[in-house]
Amino acid sequence: MPDYNQKLSQLLEIVVDEGASDLHISVGRPPTLRVSGRLTPLVKHEVLSKEDAEGLGMSLLTEDQRETFKEYKEVDLSYVYKDKARFRVNVYCQSGFVSIALRFVPAKIRTIEELGMPPILHRFTTPSQGFFVIVGPSGQGKSTTLAALIDEINHTRQDHIITIEDPIEYIFTPDRCIIDQREVGRDTKSFSSALRSSFRQDPNVLMVGEMRDAETMATAISAAETGHLVFATLHTNNAAQTIHRIIDSFPAEQQNQIRSQLSLSLIGVVSQRLVPTMEGELLPACEIMIVNSAIRNLIRDKKIHEIDLVIETSSDQGMLTLNRSLANLVKDGVISLETAETYSLNAGEVRSLVGK
Repeated sequence: MPDYNQKLSQLLEIVVDEGASDLHISVGRPPTLRVSGRLTPLVKHEVLSKEDAEGLGMSLLTEDQRETFKEYKEVDLSYVYKDKARFRVNVYCQSGFVSIALRFVPAKIRTIEELGMPPILHRFTTPSQGFFVIVGPSGQGKSTTLAALIDEINHTRQDHIITIEDPIEYIFTPDRCIIDQREVGRDTKSFSSALRSSFRQDPNVLMVGEMRDAETMATAISAAETGHLVFATLHTNNAAQTIHRIIDSFPAEQQNQIRSQLSLSLIGVVSQRLVPTMEGELLPACEIMIVNSAIRNLIRDKKIHEIDLVIETSSDQGMLTLNRSLANLVKDGVISLETAETYSLNAGEVRSLVGK
């Protein structure tokens, strides 16, 4: 019988050596890496059989996780490999077979500058209270940016930070702050219950790995209103859509109240995309909305559709549109115009900003 623990170790070594962001295990294909955004099959490895995929999957799971997988046909977990690397893992079923997606989580938490994000993001680490959301599609670096902000607070303030994650990704080393990292399923039942409990745990800063339901959103907003600095992520495309998504998550009779709370507590929304550079690396392009009096009024007055114009005309305050971010990368010779058009929601505007 094959030694799947050894086989898994060999594959994880390759992920680390190749600088891959992901490893995919799927029946009928060789193990496949994602490097600089592109899938690359490991053609020197054999095509994976049903037994291979199942053996590799089970070698990742504890006994409790196997029971969860057996019941729900999928399970999220974090996996530490020899103190060399950490992975966010999802083991799931497809067409009756086991498949695995492993996301590499670097041990070192990079700074805003090291990530290539605009320096204006530093301002979101300084308020004593407020609600800040990082958004974008899956796999676009939201968790990495969030970790950079939390770690900056860790090194510059004397606060109690509580993170709520599913699963825990980056491991923070407490510096000037106390940091408690809680994992859904292991340390708490749900995001919403952990958030409710946090009010009795004397936190200054709360990080919510993902807002999945209205209850979590409502509790996060309430936490921001009651003197906490709250960071969260959401799978939306831009700032305006984020505000719509939050408000529309609630019944009609609650929406006016949420709209009012959001207008008072929200301090910013950053939307980001990882775009391939000319050198074959990935760099972020982002939209930055900093909540000012104009945006507060638009949220309160149900004029969210006008927020894009405020972002576009407020660059002097540090705001940035996604198209302007992409155009700047083209002008700096970092990405091609074709790449900018691919990642833009308005290719014509990008061309005009570049001057072509």
